[in-house]
Amino acid sequence: MEGGPAPAKLSDEMGDSLPMRHRLEGISPKAYEHPADRAATAALTKIPGFDAAVRKLIELQYERAYRQVLLGSSVRLGPDQLPEIWAAHERAVATLDLPETPDLYLSQFPMPNAAAIGAARPMIVLTSEVVERLEPDELAGVIGHELGHILSDHMLYRTGLLILLRVTLPRMPMVAGLPVVAIRSALLEWSRAAELSCDRAATLVTRDPLVMCRVLMVFAGGSASRQLNIDAFLRQAGEYREWESGWDRARRFFVELELTHDYPVRRASELMTWVQSGDYDRIVGGDFPKRTDPVGLGGYAMEGYEYYLRRFQAIMRDAYDSATWAGARLSNKLEDWLRTGKDA
Repeated sequence: MEGGPAPAKLSDEMGDSLPMRHRLEGISPKAYEHPADRAATAALTKIPGFDAAVRKLIELQYERAYRQVLLGSSVRLGPDQLPEIWAAHERAVATLDLPETPDLYLSQFPMPNAAAIGAARPMIVLTSEVVERLEPDELAGVIGHELGHILSDHMLYRTGLLILLRVTLPRMPMVAGLPVVAIRSALLEWSRAAELSCDRAATLVTRDPLVMCRVLMVFAGGSASRQLNIDAFLRQAGEYREWESGWDRARRFFVELELTHDYPVRRASELMTWVQSGDYDRIVGGDFPKRTDPVGLGGYAMEGYEYYLRRFQAIMRDAYDSATWAGARLSNKLEDWLRTGKDA
């Protein structure tokens, strides 16, 4: 990597923005998880062989390969490498009361983005552009979002999806007996729900709901938030949500099926709806479930769980049917070709 972002983006003011009294001691991810995330995750675990298939992907040394790539091509942050960003990372870890501090890397990339990678030893990657483009509190929100993935134990499925997005189907059509196309479709739908949860985790870190909305605005528009109008962006989010044309909404649904993250305007709308529900105030006031509390399926919205279970089962069934149909077509074509060659 040549060059790199200037380390002066974070100021000493960050020391006062997340005081240690904001630590949410022992907080369970169930406190902030979106109902769609909880239901989709529960449904995925009920698909026979699904977890085994995703774990098999990771066992193929992809996670170790990612770690080696980051170690060789990115900058690992710490007390002696961009210490202001590292301190913000440690404060976010303390706020969500994570038991361990994940590794944090800075990677050169022309778009503002971040990712949490790895199931065995999670790590967070910030792009150089996200550091350059965001204000200090916004960057803390991005880090909090990625830590939310780790605390929610999203990393198994998230790492599996990341691998699948980089693997072509001809190279790996099946994993542990399940079709890759079906695993990918199910994980994409789950991923969109999981992102809504982690926007909430980010807000618990920053203690300002508008901070994450500004981050989403920057991700959508590419300009620094100080150049944009957050009120206008939130009005835009409301317009997107309330779009009247049923036909347009149906077309939008099929476009969104291929997204790993919902559109930023929709995420901002979902986040503010959660804040207005009062759940955010209850959590920051100290009223939240702990990781030591027993949590069963009864804690999920049963209708949501059943919806995702039916949907994921349908995805798997359709993938099997498609694979069987394609295999039969290929077999018939091969037989025709052999018969033609023999007759010749």
